[in-house]
Amino acid sequence: MKVAIVGAGLTGSLLACFLARRGLSVTLYERRADPRVAEVERGRSINLAISERGLDALRRIGLVDQVMADALPMKGRMIHPIAGELDFQAYSASGDRAINSISRGALNNALLSAATAAPGVTVSFEHRLVELDSAAGQLVFATPAGKVSASADVVLGADGAGSAVREQMLAEGIVAENVEFLDYGYKELSIPAVAGEFALDPGALHIWPRGTSMMIALPNPDRSFTCTLFWPAGSFDALTTADGISAHFRENYPDLLPLAPNLVDDYLNNPVGVLGTVHTLPWQAHGRTALLGDAAHAIVPFYGQGANCAFEDVVELDRCLDDTGGSWSRALPLFEARRRENTEAIAEMALANFVEMRDKVASPVFRLQKQLEHTLERLLPGKYVSRYELVSFTTTPYAQIQHRVHRQQQVLAAGALAAVGALITLKRTRKRR
Repeated sequence: MKVAIVGAGLTGSLLACFLARRGLSVTLYERRADPRVAEVERGRSINLAISERGLDALRRIGLVDQVMADALPMKGRMIHPIAGELDFQAYSASGDRAINSISRGALNNALLSAATAAPGVTVSFEHRLVELDSAAGQLVFATPAGKVSASADVVLGADGAGSAVREQMLAEGIVAENVEFLDYGYKELSIPAVAGEFALDPGALHIWPRGTSMMIALPNPDRSFTCTLFWPAGSFDALTTADGISAHFRENYPDLLPLAPNLVDDYLNNPVGVLGTVHTLPWQAHGRTALLGDAAHAIVPFYGQGANCAFEDVVELDRCLDDTGGSWSRALPLFEARRRENTEAIAEMALANFVEMRDKVASPVFRLQKQLEHTLERLLPGKYVSRYELVSFTTTPYAQIQHRVHRQQQVLAAGALAAVGALITLKRTRKRR
């Protein structure tokens, strides 16, 4: 059994590790040069927040300790207002649970090295897919030496939101896609270490909420921070001079400018990225060709679940292969049936969390709601659990989380109405007396 995985990024490399355990012959095809030796593209690091779903996948192949050795735990959000004190908001009721900041590049390199060390796995770099016969398992790649052909019993597209495998399946007319672009772009900035130490608290994900826009910052092992601006489309073009950039940040991000000596250079030279949600139907064809991870269902990054969700895809596909006795023709449709509802659910929650991070976290009402939520979690352990806790610190299916949170909100609303009714009745009784 020969398996071709197109894309040697996070999802493809992890998938190769899982499939190698099954004794399969796996070839990873990657359009880039080997990222372990190639120069990183400027402004494209996008730090990741690995949480329980990603950790669960890494544990299953014995990589969690190695991969997470340099990860930095973040136990909450640190809110940076334009004026006033910083505000730390813990992610969990106990205050001790954390999501983990890790470099996308470092994680990719670790997974790729693990994959290439696994028996039966080979990697072909600088292979860009240009033709695919999904029914026959025939592939053609453009390489520096010209076009080369390959064949496989199973073809798996793990090549990201701009998937070439999905593009070929679209051209064949066997899948349909709907890409919902967010009317926002992103640009990276950096905060270097100061005298060898972190310039900000490394135990938090830092957020500068500004209503229609925001910036976040995640810590790195070298004690720097990677910042990401999320601004409405076209906003970046409005600032074109060093003086204009400095003036804007001095007014809207006053605590950042002293910490970011390269801000103007980063702003002028780092690219603007796009954000969007990808919906594909179906994810598989002929029982031998399939999409997974961002290639099937890319989401916006505002719940920190993109990589975690993709890693969970790999775990579920592995489980489907177990449940079908290793039959790909049965496992691939089963995988899609089990995962689709959950990936749609996290796509919705990621968009909703953008509004929360951008607009709500600085609100006193929001802080009060979070305090109440944590109080309920402590008073009703296991019975009341917040959405964030369920998404980030459990492997509860995403769709089940939506249903559970909805039920919890209904119970709370009913309880609040009952309490109000009881107070009204009590007041009326007292007046009669």
